[in-house]
Amino acid sequence: MTRVDLVNRMAPAAGWSKAATERALRAMVAGIRGSLKRGEPVTLVGFGTFGVARRKPRTMRNPRTGQAVAVAGRMPRFKPSKELKQAVR
Repeated sequence: MTRVDLVNRMAPAAGWSKAATERALRAMVAGIRGSLKRGEPVTLVGFGTFGVARRKPRTMRNPRTGQAVAVAGRMPRFKPSKELKQAVR
């Protein structure tokens, strides 16, 4: 499902125009992104929790030069809620 598909399903359910629904969806995604950037988890009850996890440093090679590069950092993670897991089964 793409963002457009999601907007097309959400707009009639919310009683909003597609433009208003698109703005709301973009604002929600931007809010989640901003919170994760600050290291704050985002919990949507009944859906799941978005969080940030640290990765252990590891060595990788640049395919062009063959030079070793140390890669470490933070990765976004999603943990589905119990309700979401049951709904998908």
